[in-house]
Amino acid sequence: MSLESSPWETACVQLEKAVRHLGLDDGMHDLLRTPRRSVTVSVPLRRDDGQLLVLTGYRVQHNLARGPAKGGIRYHPSTDLDEVKALAMWMTWKCALMGIPYGGAKGGIAVEPSMLSPAERERMTRRYAAELVPLIGPEKDIPAPDVGTDEQTMAWLMDTYSAHSGYTAHGVVTGKPLAIGGSAGRAGATSRGVQLATFSALRERGLDPREVTVAVQGFGKVGALAAQYLHDAGCRVVAVSDVKGGIYNPGGLNPAALIRHLARGADTVVGYPGTDTISNAELLELDVDVLVPAALEGVVTAANAERVRARIIVEGANGPVTADADEVLAERGVLVVPDILANGGGVAVSYFEWVQGLQAYFWTEDQVNDRLRELMERAYNQVSAMASEHRLSLREAAHVIGVGRVAEAHRTRGLYP
Repeated sequence: MSLESSPWETACVQLEKAVRHLGLDDGMHDLLRTPRRSVTVSVPLRRDDGQLLVLTGYRVQHNLARGPAKGGIRYHPSTDLDEVKALAMWMTWKCALMGIPYGGAKGGIAVEPSMLSPAERERMTRRYAAELVPLIGPEKDIPAPDVGTDEQTMAWLMDTYSAHSGYTAHGVVTGKPLAIGGSAGRAGATSRGVQLATFSALRERGLDPREVTVAVQGFGKVGALAAQYLHDAGCRVVAVSDVKGGIYNPGGLNPAALIRHLARGADTVVGYPGTDTISNAELLELDVDVLVPAALEGVVTAANAERVRARIIVEGANGPVTADADEVLAERGVLVVPDILANGGGVAVSYFEWVQGLQAYFWTEDQVNDRLRELMERAYNQVSAMASEHRLSLREAAHVIGVGRVAEAHRTRGLYP
């Protein structure tokens, strides 16, 4: 399987580079690469018309050396074990890089959620949650929202787990509604982290945010608010896109107005007044200062990396730049802020939510945002310093830090038995 088509292969290449730099032996390499648990479950769903549909669900706990597993649940037709394993591995390094006491996990169901009614989505979620009850828990594995899921999904997961456990377990998920123990600032945390990472990169390159142009691929949960936060902070967002295509206006877009447009019932940004229609492929190749790929994996590849004209790429999605593309971009001097750093804001505030739930004491949104800024800027500065000292890319430096911390945890804990 080629690097271009396999997130798992890309993740393994990134790990191998970090292992080589750290001088770890083959045994530790195998331990760090191999998921602790990989589970495939059947998810039978009774449709509203009475028909039975059997779906396939997954949960991978990649590593538990630094704490309980942490990672999102996604509902998407392309979800498979290969993808989930890669995403779980990236979560392991992300949590370690951010200095959060979690290991990495990921899960999902191979399904197109838009084809299901709300009642069907609830039944599917609850059945999937029931299959995961032996694996998840506030001190074992804490799911969160991802592609195709949201805070309502987390509420159903929490309620199902609580019903099986006999008590209300606020800490079993994060990203849940405020009414049942969610955290202020959680909804836009990943997007705010992208904005903070972008500004750190701009400072590193000596660029004024008020003079840069930005294109955002994926005007969804992460991309929409990232575009808004960047716009509100002074950047000129000239293009955004969703699954149906993109829009472009060299004079700048108003992301908040686009969000309202979609909230009023529009199913795409395409056709928004005063914009030109472009494809997702064209958006990736626009002449902008900053490109934020915030959709799915593998959109910047060796096939199009030469045509990417952005000076800085900030990975809002997980794995949007393939390993082969990384090499091309590095040769061209493009600064890539890697996913495990750029989109670390979500897991950071998930951690804050978990801590608040365990204490039953909740922080204000300003407190959450201040602590998020502190974590993001500290992580970026550590990665930047490592990259400069050892002549590494930001991605290589981020993985060296994350992988090194997990390896240290394994060495310190020892091997049982």
